[in-house]
Amino acid sequence: MDIELFLKSLKTSKLVAQCPKCDKEFGLSDSILFDGTKSFPEEAMAVRLRLMHELAERAEDLKKRRISADVTSEKKAVEVGFGKIIERFIPAYNDLNLQFAECRPLFDPIDIIVFNGLLNRNVEHITFLEVKSGKSDLNKHQRLIRDAIAENKVDVRVL
Repeated sequence: MDIELFLKSLKTSKLVAQCPKCDKEFGLSDSILFDGTKSFPEEAMAVRLRLMHELAERAEDLKKRRISADVTSEKKAVEVGFGKIIERFIPAYNDLNLQFAECRPLFDPIDIIVFNGLLNRNVEHITFLEVKSGKSDLNKHQRLIRDAIAENKVDVRVL
């Protein structure tokens, strides 16, 4: 069958196709049908150029996002690493009025437990200390622990 004749019959048909990407149906008679072995019709070339332009814009946007993500990831990694180092020295920091000997490191999910008064053999209270820097906030597990403590959901067991 002649390709031109075949395309003409499709353009005048009531056949329906389904887009493999969005699953929407459309009439073949509403589509730009042409012989791919020949040059593109003007209408198809305009669509092709528009799509190529959109693709180039998306590629440029992705490139910018990747650079931004790399910088952000590196900055965050440095901040986290710095925080992990600092949290080990926090009990020795004079302005916090902590007794180094009363502090026990956990590091995860809570950084330090402070047994306030342990040196005097009179533990007045226990402090769960989480060290944060900059604008960082408690993570999901730390918030759950904070809430359990606030709701007095604390227990002591001796095994």
